[in-house]
Amino acid sequence: MTIATTLTVEIDGVRFPARFETEAAPMTVAAVRRILPYEQRIIHVRWSGEACWIPLGAHDFGLGYENATSHPAPGQMILYPGGVSETEFLLAYGPVAFASKAGPLAGNHFLTITEGLDDLARLGRETLWTGAKTIRLTEAGGIAA
Repeated sequence: MTIATTLTVEIDGVRFPARFETEAAPMTVAAVRRILPYEQRIIHVRWSGEACWIPLGAHDFGLGYENATSHPAPGQMILYPGGVSETEFLLAYGPVAFASKAGPLAGNHFLTITEGLDDLARLGRETLWTGAKTIRLTEAGGIAA
């Protein structure tokens, strides 16, 4: 028996089911779980392509790299643990080459939205044109056989 964990990612009132990537990024998932429920404003990226981000400044989650990628797929959320650039969350809604003004970066893929990618892309484009939106991450767990 394993614990099946699902999340809801809510952006501007639109809810998306998601899952933690627990096996691939256990330390990052544990760090994010400690801050749930999480609510913040999400803004469009400047360098990386079709994604939105939450800048976290000098926040230190105490993490290194695990399950790191520079090219998250639509619906994948990564945590950049800091170093060359500031700590941040990034949520891809289209093609992404994760970078900062200092150059290419990689972040820990820890969460995947499982449904509603068309709505996610629409909200991403809206964020580009109309500005910041509220994002909320909440967890609901259960038992799976």
